[in-house]
Amino acid sequence: MAAHNHGPAQTVVVLGGGIGGVAAANRLRRRLDRRHRVILINRDPDFTFAASYLWVMSGRRRPNQVTRPLQSLQRRGIEVVIADIEAIDPVTRTVTAGGRQIAADHLIVSLGADYATDKIPGLQRAGETFATLTGALRLAPAVNAVTKGRVLVVTAAPLYRCPAAPYEAALLIDAALRHRGVRGNVDVAVHSAEPAPMGVAGANVSAAVTAILADRGIDYHPSHQITAAEPGRADFADGRSEAFDLLVYMPPIRLPDVVAASALASTSGWIDADRQTLATVFPGVYAIGDNTHLPLSIGKPLPRAGVFAHAQALVVADNIAASIQGASATARFDGHGGCYIETGFGKAGYGSGDFYAEPSPKVNIRRPARRWHLGKVAFEYNVMRRWL
Repeated sequence: MAAHNHGPAQTVVVLGGGIGGVAAANRLRRRLDRRHRVILINRDPDFTFAASYLWVMSGRRRPNQVTRPLQSLQRRGIEVVIADIEAIDPVTRTVTAGGRQIAADHLIVSLGADYATDKIPGLQRAGETFATLTGALRLAPAVNAVTKGRVLVVTAAPLYRCPAAPYEAALLIDAALRHRGVRGNVDVAVHSAEPAPMGVAGANVSAAVTAILADRGIDYHPSHQITAAEPGRADFADGRSEAFDLLVYMPPIRLPDVVAASALASTSGWIDADRQTLATVFPGVYAIGDNTHLPLSIGKPLPRAGVFAHAQALVVADNIAASIQGASATARFDGHGGCYIETGFGKAGYGSGDFYAEPSPKVNIRRPARRWHLGKVAFEYNVMRRWL
């Protein structure tokens, strides 16, 4: 139950309607009595569950199954503003959205990462991506149309969202081709800009994913940075070119322009926040999810994945609610998280552990099994039904 107190009414503003923003707004609304306002601001009118885009690509989901209107949060007492966010002033905790100014006592910035596809000349024209809902929708018929030739899956930069996604994409495309009986006529290859799959999770996870790819006959080329693309051909940093019949890419990412133009942006190119509380250097301002940079002891940042945005959202919401209610803010994000790795045929692997462990992240990976696939289905169901 929400605690009651007699302090002044306060306003919490949440920027971003992705998994982090929606989780934070829901948690705050449950923790606070109705004198306190919870406002969620987002550019797009809909929440889409990004973890299910790969299922849209493989024809297992339709867009309406992974999309909900954010306005549905209003029936829970969350105010929803659908507008472009034009400016963020973290000093005064004031946001300009849709031409009006909205002041916050507490501000949560959860605006994610924007795709920087333009960093690789020709990539957007020559290829398709599963990283957006529209891209996944376009990819579904494109994958179905392949009967022979070569499918290239590329990570367009070492830094991207959801470390497992490119490898899942290759495995699900492989499964779709096998299902149609044409895999024998089609080469599937992954060209990764990073030196090992899901390297931040440790050598054991990289080895396990590499073995799964090899078992399915998917060629894997690590540390192979794409530099340009044109229809039918991709160029790489080592001077090699690869022909393809279908190019599937995970785009590079960058900080959203409105955040980059604000005082929140740091020299890292992202928002710096405390690893445990997600507080920024500005009092009352927090940053969660993909727009943050949380360095690990191995020198790499915490992976940008929905599971971490979700966990961080609950920590920040609980601490804001506690401070509003005059209690001590004791919630901490501990760096624990897990990631499903869809392998097709109704199975998934599962990697989970402590990314804040010293001297390096301690992550275990479970072999692909039906139970992990069903775990991801359950997570999707909880998000779509319970939050929106």
